[in-house]
Amino acid sequence: MYADRYHSSRTSRPVSAGAALLLNGALIAGLIFAAPDIVRVQRDSILETRNVPIPAPPPPEPQPRPPEPATRTVTTTLPHQPPPLIPTPPSGPAIESSRDPGPVTLDPPAPPGPPTPPVAIDPPRAPVMVDAMPDPRYARDFQPDYPASELRAEREGLVRVRIRIGADGRVKSVEQLASPSAALFDATRRHALSAWRFKPATRDGVPVESMKVMTVRFQITG
Repeated sequence: MYADRYHSSRTSRPVSAGAALLLNGALIAGLIFAAPDIVRVQRDSILETRNVPIPAPPPPEPQPRPPEPATRTVTTTLPHQPPPLIPTPPSGPAIESSRDPGPVTLDPPAPPGPPTPPVAIDPPRAPVMVDAMPDPRYARDFQPDYPASELRAEREGLVRVRIRIGADGRVKSVEQLASPSAALFDATRRHALSAWRFKPATRDGVPVESMKVMTVRFQITG
């Protein structure tokens, strides 16, 4: 019985060893297939390209034209031989020269002609001036009214004034030269500025301003 056990144990060792090998191989195969894919396979990538338009370069700037070289004209003269001199005999009488020609006689000067008469120059003409004159159309308006105060005082006399007459014939200003009283001068001044009219003075026919002295008589009559 013991021998059978030993025999059976000897026959079972190779079987168990083969089973162990199969089991280990299955485990190794399972580990291989179950293990992650550590080694990655690098696949070739496809590069896609497209045409990008390239802008045309700007035209070159015009360069200044170099100045043209000045053309020089070269004239060549061919050598020539001058013609031979042919002696010619002198024609006409021979002219003798001497060192002392003698005195030179000059023609007498011509007598002077009649003197030129002087040109008459007219002297500058003075402008024609015409003084101002009282306008006869207003002659009866030249006498001013007698002031009442001077009538009561029975004061008479002459009033002399210098007036400035404009180009329109009107009196522009009155200046007192002589007067018996201030009232008589004031009456004359107011009347001259309002009522006196003149034909204005003229210079070459053009009316101008002028000055004139006038005398007014104040006299009580009746």
